[in-house]
Amino acid sequence: MEKSRAGNVWLRSSGGAGRDAPPLSRDRIVEEAVALLDEEGAGRLTMRRLAERLGTGSTTLYWHVKTKDDVLDLALDAIFAEVEIPRDGERDWRAGITALIGGWRATLLEHPWSAALLGRPMLGPNVLARSEFLYATLLGAGVVEPHLTAAAYGLSNYVIGSALMQATWLTGEEPAVRQAAGEHLRANRERYPALAAHGPLVVDGDWDTGFALGLTWLLDGIQASRAPST
Repeated sequence: MEKSRAGNVWLRSSGGAGRDAPPLSRDRIVEEAVALLDEEGAGRLTMRRLAERLGTGSTTLYWHVKTKDDVLDLALDAIFAEVEIPRDGERDWRAGITALIGGWRATLLEHPWSAALLGRPMLGPNVLARSEFLYATLLGAGVVEPHLTAAAYGLSNYVIGSALMQATWLTGEEPAVRQAAGEHLRANRERYPALAAHGPLVVDGDWDTGFALGLTWLLDGIQASRAPST
């Protein structure tokens, strides 16, 4: 069996499973994998459990995907198809990036397992198409190096980090635990005055408004760094 390594599925020849392969499509495998991940998270995904959900055996599954990492890479790229790419000429650069990043965030929140896996090599066609739009839009707006890479990384890291925090917050600790944490900060307000008054353990803020404000600040900084002629 091939050694599992993230990203290999995009670098390996897609020669198919062979004429004797069982009648199971990669698309169906990926669809079921995404459903399993949505229901139970990445920690519960195994090739055996995925095969059981598909009503087949692990050996049959391996005809189509070599490793669990292949499944994760394919599932991640599949959900990125849900992120709409703004059409050229319909929006200015800020509106286009805002729409893309907003769609990206919505997809990550719709699939809470996904944000924690985005440190993997992202070489699938859906991811690359959206990354290409981001870079091309920044270039078209007059953002050049070293600001180009910093801007793209800043936007990507912002949406991934914020989605990961929100997904973890909403699906992790029970409200009673969060309440106890907030009370701890208030009881120690002399040591942590800012956190006691405004910290995330004390105030259940408006996630959407906070995200929009942070994105606006990022775009303001990017706009200020554009080439003078733009």
